[in-house]
Amino acid sequence: MEPVRVEEQAGSPDAAIGTRLREERERQGLSLRKLAGRLDISPSALSQIETGRSRPSVSTLYAIVSELGISFDELFARSPADGGARTPARHPRTVFGEEQIVQRADDRPLIELESGVRWERLNPTGERDVDFLEVVYDVGGASSRGGTFVHHAGREYGVVTSGALKVTVGYEEYELGPGDSICFDSAVPHRLESIGEEPARAIWLVIGRAGSDARATWPPDGGASS
Repeated sequence: MEPVRVEEQAGSPDAAIGTRLREERERQGLSLRKLAGRLDISPSALSQIETGRSRPSVSTLYAIVSELGISFDELFARSPADGGARTPARHPRTVFGEEQIVQRADDRPLIELESGVRWERLNPTGERDVDFLEVVYDVGGASSRGGTFVHHAGREYGVVTSGALKVTVGYEEYELGPGDSICFDSAVPHRLESIGEEPARAIWLVIGRAGSDARATWPPDGGASS
């Protein structure tokens, strides 16, 4: 599937994400060609992501942030001024100081990815080694193109809230419907894709992606058998 093209405009979420990626690459003294080589993608493809002319797939974005050593929180856009897509109204139950512990639905930071995949951050403040998200996979949406897989450090937990999601972990495929949940080692190659005629929505938690959360390496039984 070809990358989804979007208008290149300063206020778009895609341009904001691309700008952050480009700034970090340049800060580290990496040329476009050198980083693209490390990611095994073409310099042109990386340039299109950095300029907001195409959206990366989940697998490509994981590869970029891992190579640059940055957190996803640095990429999430919140408002039109810094690359977000909506202007939230103040919630009637909002109280002073709640932004440290409450994330209102209308003010979620978000990232829009290739093939109709959207991540909305659920934690009110960024945590380097915790990705707590509502994920939306549009009809035909997938975490990577051409049947390829993604893998990274950490452990993933997910529960489908609507639609149907196929999760491939290693050589096994699992079809999940509303209420079904899954957890697996993120180091095992995996792929997510929507199935059926409606978008799939799920709550997704990844811990230990940056390698600093010891819980990601705990055995499934919590060490009770040792």
